Amino acid sequence: MIRIEKATHGHLADIVAIINAGATSVRKGKEFGSFEEYRPAFEAMLAAPEMDIYVALDAAGEVIGTYQIHFLKGLAFRGRPRVELESVHVHVDQRGSGVGKLMMAHAEQLAVEAGACLVQLTSNKEREGSHHFYKRLGYDQSHLGYKKMLV
Repeated sequence: MIRIEKATHGHLADIVAIINAGATSVRKGKEFGSFEEYRPAFEAMLAAPEMDIYVALDAAGEVIGTYQIHFLKGLAFRGRPRVELESVHVHVDQRGSGVGKLMMAHAEQLAVEAGACLVQLTSNKEREGSHHFYKRLGYDQSHLGYKKMLV
């Protein structure tokens, strides 16, 4: 039995471990400090009204997945909000078990409830397995993305 719920302070270490285990490109090998270094950002995210962090928990209450959901305002689509997903990660031992699919369905339901016109996300170009996963869930690769690192 897998349940998905809002992250709490007690989930921080597990969330950091999961997202850092999946690090690619410029993050690879650079983010394995103490999880306490992430606490100020985590606290700010928990307090932000326009976003939430969720965790997927197994029957024992262990964190096996996580995602961040941001509710964005915009003028397109007659001013309807859109949802952006970020840091969608499943523990390496749980990949292929349906956890990711459950988290995505959960996020999409939250988007529908918020009246969002669409769900969008980016995925590192190195993560080909993730790209296939999103396509199987009905996501179109409709845009090119660009980033400029400032750190």
